[in-house]
Amino acid sequence: MPRIGRRGMKRKIYSILKGTFLVSDDAFKNWRFIIFISVLAIVMIASSHSADKKVYEIARLKNEVKEMRSAFTDGRSKLMRLKMESAVISKMKEKGLSPSEEPPKKIKIKTQN
Repeated sequence: MPRIGRRGMKRKIYSILKGTFLVSDDAFKNWRFIIFISVLAIVMIASSHSADKKVYEIARLKNEVKEMRSAFTDGRSKLMRLKMESAVISKMKEKGLSPSEEPPKKIKIKTQN
């Protein structure tokens, strides 16, 4: 591999700054490299956007889970209050029913063998 001297390095830098490397005889090689780098940049940007979308989606789903968990806890506490004997008795009084004064009796059935 040949070494590039100071003059060669200066020429290459001036070539890049002036843009002559794009129209010279071996410009096809340079254009291929530029197109390759451009495609890589586009893929990288698309990948970054995709990752950002997933992060936002995860945050949204976490908030939704918190809301649902809160609604579940609230519903469960309401159900516990409704199932309490005092709540059932008050609802039945509204409908004209009251609890029995006599305790329930156990019915025993004897089977014949």
